[in-house]
Amino acid sequence: MSRLFTFDFFKWFYPGMHIKRWLGLIIIGVAIMTFGLSYVVREAYLEGLRLPGFMYWVTLQFIPRYIRGVMFMSGAVSLILFSIWKLNQSIISVLAPHRDSNESLVNTIYTQRFLRRGPKIVAIGGGTGLSTLLRGLKEYSTNLTAIVTVADDGGSSGVLRRELGVLPPGDVRNCIAALADAEPLVTKLFQYRFEDGEGLAGHSFGNLFIVAMSGVTGNMEDAIRQTSRVLAVRGQIIPSTMEDVTLCARTDDARTIRGESSIGPAVNGGGARIREVYLAPENPAAHPEAVRAILEADLIVLGPGSLYTSVLPNLLVQGVRRSLIAAPAPKVYVCNVATQPGETDGFSVADHVAAIEDHVGKGVINYVVANDNVTDVIPKAEQSRPVRVDDPINNGIRLVATDVISEENRYHHDSTKLSEVIMRIYDERDQLFVLPEAEESLVTALD
Repeated sequence: MSRLFTFDFFKWFYPGMHIKRWLGLIIIGVAIMTFGLSYVVREAYLEGLRLPGFMYWVTLQFIPRYIRGVMFMSGAVSLILFSIWKLNQSIISVLAPHRDSNESLVNTIYTQRFLRRGPKIVAIGGGTGLSTLLRGLKEYSTNLTAIVTVADDGGSSGVLRRELGVLPPGDVRNCIAALADAEPLVTKLFQYRFEDGEGLAGHSFGNLFIVAMSGVTGNMEDAIRQTSRVLAVRGQIIPSTMEDVTLCARTDDARTIRGESSIGPAVNGGGARIREVYLAPENPAAHPEAVRAILEADLIVLGPGSLYTSVLPNLLVQGVRRSLIAAPAPKVYVCNVATQPGETDGFSVADHVAAIEDHVGKGVINYVVANDNVTDVIPKAEQSRPVRVDDPINNGIRLVATDVISEENRYHHDSTKLSEVIMRIYDERDQLFVLPEAEESLVTALD
């Protein structure tokens, strides 16, 4: 009974829950039945029916009638609500056995009703950064679209790509695990990586599952869709392109490096910087659903993730880049909290933004989210340094400098902190867009 009086209880009465109307109808029905019963009892009493003595105490006749009426009505309403709650729990336990048993029924309904009305948010990137962002955003909306890179050619994804000719499933797997509403054990299973076994060592179960599903369904698109359905994913995951592409990089010392997994190691320690990245073959066709999602979005988020190997490969797909430029939604770039050896050594926030503008064009980004909870040393990352907010960012871009770092791993973002900042930007987007033109280059903070 104590759970009835928690905050969750009041969610039953939120507008749009489609609960109050039926609850009211049940109460009216019970009230009519009570009126009928009272008429029968009254007539029996007037006709001389004598009740046992203990009924004096059971019916609380020693208490004034008005108080008795309120007490009986309150008790009746409580019993009705409790019965409905337990009845629905029994039904849900059969119809939705995957639901977390620790989650209240009202939260399940609230999630389904209200998060469907959340803003349409498109997140573009790859790697662990994108999955961190999605893990937080799914608490605010189910209208999420993750557009992921397909240029990964390292690790388990690279092996499966080379041997089976499929799109690399690693980034897709991370996004599915982040957005899944399935039991935690199922999500852990999806992320499980084999450590031993000839041919199995290094592969994750999720990668193998997605590739196997592509064999069953006939293509990777349906495999992603069906896997998302099985794991009750909030939102959708879309590859930026369905073509087999290779990420290449040109460096300041005129070298050309082929392969996403080769870029960082080849540049690291060589004394040169990446000048540009490009896709081979050039101009791959963008996934139509990715283009549609970007154009219809209420908010577009780039990153977080490796600048040259996770974020930019998506933007190098011409259809994605053009739709990003044409989309009316605010565009937010989430800058990494730490530099990456071989990719962004010594980069500031402004350097990250400049690299994106060099590849995509100026005026695409409206906001930049950067971490301001900085320490000089990042544990377990000897070659990395915090990305500092040193240089001003011009071109009308607004900088949101706030604490978005994970205290458990200062090399990564905190999903809750980051999603709160993103949603604050969305909520205050109209107010921020009307700032005077002279203030467009100022560094602002929302917290």
